Amino acid sequence: MRAPISIGRPLTFALLFAGTVLAGSVMLVAAPVAVRYTEGVTHGFLVLRTLDGMPIADGDLTQVARGTRVTSRLVFHFKDGSSHDETAVFSQRNIFRLISYHLVQKGPTFSRPIDMSINAGSGDVAVRYADDGKQKEESTRVEIPPDVANGLILTLLKNVGPSSSTSLSYVAATPKPRVVKLNVTASGEERFATGGEGRKATHYILKVDIGGLSGLVAPLLGKQPPDSHVWVLGGDAPTFVKSEQTLYLGGPVWRIELVSPAWPRSADAATR
Repeated sequence: MRAPISIGRPLTFALLFAGTVLAGSVMLVAAPVAVRYTEGVTHGFLVLRTLDGMPIADGDLTQVARGTRVTSRLVFHFKDGSSHDETAVFSQRNIFRLISYHLVQKGPTFSRPIDMSINAGSGDVAVRYADDGKQKEESTRVEIPPDVANGLILTLLKNVGPSSSTSLSYVAATPKPRVVKLNVTASGEERFATGGEGRKATHYILKVDIGGLSGLVAPLLGKQPPDSHVWVLGGDAPTFVKSEQTLYLGGPVWRIELVSPAWPRSADAATR
């Protein structure tokens, strides 16, 4: 089993959650997450797989911190030429707070390529997307809560603690941007290993709360976004281990994992 590389930067689930939410707005109670562990400079390697283990994309996760301002970028290159490119700029002065966010998804993997930008200070959100082969653009102003989590999911999970349940705000990457709520619960610890070393990771479940009438009927219509799952290694230096989530509206659930570099078997092989 490959040993994980410690990463201190949030995924986007896309990680993390981009494009997974249906239209529908909800009034949210903002509760920014306090900084317990500051972010730094890092470069990690990721792989995106189907749930049956087939690799479909290689990823790089980079982060640069200058004082209390952090810039992080997650890029996935798919085997079919598609790409997922996500950049978040955020402040870590006492609390974590998003400054700006930019998501670009393009290529045949994505049924609706999208380019979304968020200015968290002004609330300006711009979305460019393709519809029936035509390029369209929507610009709107959204009330951005101070706990908005685009690009910050993993960082926030490292700081809320394994015994906490919380909710976060999220701007869904759809042609008509909406702010929704992510209800986060810790479901306990699960075992994994690095080499011969046994470890435990906290398993977090993130459920999208669409809210309003849309939220009531979505499960009945089969349109409720699937839950996302994130595993975080705790301790003095908490870090991401893996996640299972969708990356776009109506997309399949994929697994994101850390990957170790592969080296040639001999010095001679490296020169060939």
